[in-house]
Amino acid sequence: MNPIRLDRRQFIQGAGALALGAALRGRLGADPSEGVTLPFANGERELVAYPQKRPLIRLSARPPQLETPFGVFNNGAITPNDAFFVRYHLSGIPTEIDPATYRLRVRGAVDHPLELSLGELKQLGEPVEMVAVNQCSGNSRGFFVPRVPGGQLGNGAMGNARWTGIPLKKVLEKAGMNAGANQITFEGLDRPVLPGTPEFVKALEADHAMDGEVMLAYAMNGEDLPMLNGYPLRLIVPGCYGTYWVKHVSDITVLDHVFTGFWMASAYRIPDNPTHSVAPGETPKNTIPIGRLAVRSFFTSLRDGDRLSAGRETTLRGIAFDGGSGIRAVAVSADGGQTWADARLGDDLGRYSFREWTFPLRPAAGACEFKVRATTQAGETQPLEAGWNPSGYMRNVVESVRVEAV
Repeated sequence: MNPIRLDRRQFIQGAGALALGAALRGRLGADPSEGVTLPFANGERELVAYPQKRPLIRLSARPPQLETPFGVFNNGAITPNDAFFVRYHLSGIPTEIDPATYRLRVRGAVDHPLELSLGELKQLGEPVEMVAVNQCSGNSRGFFVPRVPGGQLGNGAMGNARWTGIPLKKVLEKAGMNAGANQITFEGLDRPVLPGTPEFVKALEADHAMDGEVMLAYAMNGEDLPMLNGYPLRLIVPGCYGTYWVKHVSDITVLDHVFTGFWMASAYRIPDNPTHSVAPGETPKNTIPIGRLAVRSFFTSLRDGDRLSAGRETTLRGIAFDGGSGIRAVAVSADGGQTWADARLGDDLGRYSFREWTFPLRPAAGACEFKVRATTQAGETQPLEAGWNPSGYMRNVVESVRVEAV
């Protein structure tokens, strides 16, 4: 693995020094004046190219929050590394990591505390691969009505990649995890810049951490992880929201008790009910940590306001995914939900992956409202009306696009 060093001045330019104008454009290859307008209030966003990234939709610079332009998802089930979204919680992010000196520490309720180099980690077993969706908990928050606090994201805070690494189970077995282990915590190399800001630490149940699927990944789509996606090592928790996918993993601690840190006990919590929603404006009585992905499906080949040729066959395209049951079927409605027909599913890259779908039709002249819904192997599907919660998490609804055939 080659060292990645992002020149700090270049990185800061990419992160926010827009006044540099032409010099910035020449260095980063994108004009910050270019932008997009997401389809909700105050949806104007800049497109900015950071190191190792094509121009992405920037929500914030400190810490970086970069959303994938949605058209990328029409180009295949795998999201390219340079188009993959970026989400940090703390502004003190690493811009230079030397793989020769990097170490992963494992401690706590273990028989043999470890300090592993990347080479030693890779020697713990044969590398494994998995295609899995990483989706931000707040993906699509901008569409919540009434509006909720937090980053007003469109639908692009997600991506699907082929991850390569070592099962976390191998590391914990090497350390000799104690029989009384309750939870495992994970911390990366990003740091807060203000006193009193809690370190970003996440926790998994011990049984979950040992399921053989949770992975410490060092490669993404056959290449080293990009710096902004967790180089040189990140946690992969397939089927779960991205808050658990800790980047730049440096410390793993085995606990004999339940972790009570801020990012588990206070943040990233959802209403404790079957729909994980409450009436708009209501405060949940009880909450639980956010967990597995809700089932979702999207059109990728159409946007609101597009025009189609009436009477001419066209093929609608899209993607669907869920938290690991796998997609059994996708249905499309061309009449606003009155009738539905099955779409054709694309290749199955695994139960944690995007599943592409296609649907041929000849639209009649006039305004059309297309809808799409997926059904999982467990029988779950999207509701016709979106639920609401005060954090704007887990948006899940039958998606619609309105177009005109002429």
